[in-house]
Amino acid sequence: MAADVVFRSRRVVLPSGVAAASVVVCDGVITAVESFDYVATGVHCIDIGDSALMPGLVDTHVHLNDPGRSEWEGFASGTLAAAAGGITTLVDMPLNSVPATTTLAGLEAKRAAAHGNCTVDVGFWGGVVPGNTSELEPLWDGGVLGFKCFLSPPGVEEFEHVDAPDLVRALPILARLGAPLLVHAELPSHLVLAADGDPRCYATYLATRPDAAEVEAVRLLIDLCRETRVRMHVVHVASEHVLPLLRAASAEGLPFTAETCPHYLHFECDGIADGGTAYKCAPPIRSASNRDALWAGLIDGALDLIASDHSPSPPSLKCVDDGTFLNAWGGIASLQLALPVVWSDARARGVTLHQVATWMCEAPARLAGLPAKGVIAPGRDADFVVFDPDAEWTVDARRLHHRHKLTPYDGESLTGAVRATYLRGEIVHTDAVASAHGRLLNRTEDGIPWNSHN
Repeated sequence: MAADVVFRSRRVVLPSGVAAASVVVCDGVITAVESFDYVATGVHCIDIGDSALMPGLVDTHVHLNDPGRSEWEGFASGTLAAAAGGITTLVDMPLNSVPATTTLAGLEAKRAAAHGNCTVDVGFWGGVVPGNTSELEPLWDGGVLGFKCFLSPPGVEEFEHVDAPDLVRALPILARLGAPLLVHAELPSHLVLAADGDPRCYATYLATRPDAAEVEAVRLLIDLCRETRVRMHVVHVASEHVLPLLRAASAEGLPFTAETCPHYLHFECDGIADGGTAYKCAPPIRSASNRDALWAGLIDGALDLIASDHSPSPPSLKCVDDGTFLNAWGGIASLQLALPVVWSDARARGVTLHQVATWMCEAPARLAGLPAKGVIAPGRDADFVVFDPDAEWTVDARRLHHRHKLTPYDGESLTGAVRATYLRGEIVHTDAVASAHGRLLNRTEDGIPWNSHN
């Protein structure tokens, strides 16, 4: 069989489980998965021994903020951080850039900013905002992989939140197009605008965003999904009280999925010190028992995937000087750390690498409609991460590739380290090497994405 290179490992994470195998690659595509002792005469073999060979991660929830707010994060720094974290494909969220990706012109501005600046492959979500229903089909025809909306204000004037009537106008269009809708699910009517208490205390912030805001938003979305059959996906589930609704929607057979994020699976609210605004995000980090329930939801299938929700900002916007939670920007920088953070806690709970790859590779690729991504199998892109699941290390934020180094993970002791990242068989990141091989991902009318060179 034709081959350019063979990747060999005693721990290859395959769709069927983890096994010793050789992965044969030709022209950037996997052509076969053979036994560990497979030999191809004259073909270069990369033997990674006992390190795990995983599919490249697919992160479907990333804010790169370029153009317009590249001082928060841009394509160059963000995609380099992604590669260093084993992410080979990411999908950029439609807000925090100027212009937002709510029009075809906004999408074109995004692509222009990304052109030539991506270490990994990048796709784009379009936005649903009040009054842009006429833009939804042009955005879909222009190649976005789906759409995102907020039910509560996101904090930037370029991307307004929608209410139920806005969704009623937009959903028939999305149903006709077959496009998924990703939703930030918190209802404004349940948020508390003014809270009593010390503004430097995390509990004061936590009280402003109760579980009910998430629960009632998800209840509304399930009703709308039932009526329209639009494929809906709830981003960053933080409340355990959402899980029974998700289980019921699945049992009903609705096209309804949900994700959670590394910070909800790792941190708990009682461990957040006064003034620790690096931890602020929305929805908020909740209790330790809530965290355990989210892990249970992943394991039993109530939650479908894990995405980073990498949402960085300059330290000044995080109010690091005075530590006031109510004024700080909500968002956690985590793109480079998502895999080792999740694996550290997964391993402690007896969760396997195969399960982690399902949540962080296969399921996100399915959500975004990227059939070439997410698993190690013939016909898929040769996107790999070489991962040492036994390595123990401590996060030093100064060594991260994010535009800004402020992260709540600074000083955290983690297990599992990314040793190298390959995109279509080409190395894009090691400790010593990084290169921009990424492409901009698009979508064709039959739902199979096409790749145009960056």
